[in-house]
Order: sequence, then structure tokens, then C-alpha cells
Amino acid sequence: MERKPWHGVMVATALPLRPGDGPGGHAVDHDGYAAHCRWLVDNGCDGVVANGSLGEYQTLTPGERAKVIETAVAAVGGERVMAGAGAYGAAESRRWAEQAREAGCGSVLLLPPNAYRADERAVLDHYREVAAAGLPVVAYNNPYDTKVDLTPALLARLHEEGLIVAVKEFSGDVRRAYELAELAPGLDLLVGSDDVLLELAVAGAVGWVAGYPNALPASSVALYRAAVAGDLAAALPLYRTMHPLLRWDSRTEFVQAIKLSMDLAGRYGGPCRHPRLPLTAEQAAAVRAATEKALAEGLK
Repeated sequence: MERKPWHGVMVATALPLRPGDGPGGHAVDHDGYAAHCRWLVDNGCDGVVANGSLGEYQTLTPGERAKVIETAVAAVGGERVMAGAGAYGAAESRRWAEQAREAGCGSVLLLPPNAYRADERAVLDHYREVAAAGLPVVAYNNPYDTKVDLTPALLARLHEEGLIVAVKEFSGDVRRAYELAELAPGLDLLVGSDDVLLELAVAGAVGWVAGYPNALPASSVALYRAAVAGDLAAALPLYRTMHPLLRWDSRTEFVQAIKLSMDLAGRYGGPCRHPRLPLTAEQAAAVRAATEKALAEGLK
């Protein structure tokens, strides 16, 4: 299959924040972010997802958010950048999709309406508005945070209307992969949660919007390549080794956990902006133990 801009290991990038003139006393380190994006691609990742939840987009000023996209495009090239377009309303999401188009991005990642529990009519209207910006749209199904479930039937309708090209599936229900393939065989399935990577890869996923490559890119890429190739002899032992870390991607504290793992792996993770607080001592100890074990076993 020809690789499209949303295929392969697309890393939902963490955003480096340092003490400075910014919200909460933390400024975005755009130079550090550019270096991080390049490092990920140099270690085998196919691209980056900028301004996703892992990038703390909700805490950014409009100027910071626009510059994050421009920085990623300058660092790795537009075709390698999927821009997060999440916002409270369709008009704002469309503006971010238009900014991504003008910056040269290859695609956008779009949550459903998340200001309230939207019905099917509202979801369709939302995706119609943003698709009109002209970039390929990857739907993001995260019913836990948005309270809106993009069911296989609804995704099939969005795809049939030409509004989406793929879905980042974060429900954790791997059974949906098979129903989705039946209802919308032309819609690309992307792994949306690190801890179901192997299951969704076996079910036909063609991409992974990934969190833990921020800390362990080479091993994550090796795992993904083995999984989509159906090489369980190679994939399963690596998956078992990484799973104590991968499951943090599905937890509320996923940003803090991944940033801590980055720090331990020798990549700057750093702090988060409010409302995210540092991990508790117990949480940090668990992340530290799992990360140090993975590093001791040669993962990188």
C-alpha cells in the first residue's frame, strides 16, 4: 500500500516547556521542539502529530499553537506533520485546519465536538465544516474525554460523505476494527492507544498515533513494523517488555508519565502546564521503575 501522510508511526509529540514568560511561568521551547521532531524522524518514525493532547494544546496561546505547527513543518517537512485541530467549536477547528493547510501540513487530526455531548447531526456538521478547509481529516475517537462516541456506523457515514480519510481509534475496543472494516473498507484504521498496538495492528491498522516513541522511538518503530508485518515472534516479546509503559498512554496522567520517561531516557521531557500537576510519588515510582527496566533491557 502506498504510504499516505497519516500512515506509519506518527508520534503525538510532547512539547518542551522551560521556565520563562509563558502561562504558568513555562515558555514553549520551540528550538527544542524542532530538535525533538527531527530526532524522532532520524530514529525511524514516519512523522509527528503536533498540537495533540500530548502536546498540551489546550494550554497554548493562539500564537504558541500556530508556531508549534510552523516549527514542526520547518523541522521535518509538511507531509510528515499531522496537525491537531481540536477546539470547542467547528469554526475554530476550521481556522486551525486552514492554518495547517497554509503551513503545508499533510493532514489534520480532528476530535468531534467536545463542548457538550453532541448528537449525530452535530458531529456530521462539525466534520463537514472542517473538511471544507481542504486537508485530509483523520477523525479522533476518544469517547472518554469528549463524551461523544464515533461508532463504526457513524465513522462509515463520515467516510462515505468524503469527510474523513482515517480514524485514530482510542476506545480500546479492538472488536471495532473488524466492524469498521466491514462498514467502511476504504477508511484507514490508526492505532490510537499505545496499549492496544499489537491487537489493532493484527486487525489491519496502517498507522499508529503514538505516545511512547517520544522516549523510546527506535524500539517503538521496531515493535510497530513487526506487528503490522504479522511477525509475532518478534513483536510479542517486545510488546510484553514495553506494555508496563505503553498502558500509561491510556491514563489521565499520560503526559506527565511520558515526559518523565523522556527525562529518564536522556531526552528532555520537563514539566507540564496547569491544570496538569506532577505525578504523585507512587505514580512517579511506577513510571521510573518501568522505564529503567526497559532501558536496562536495551530499549531505546
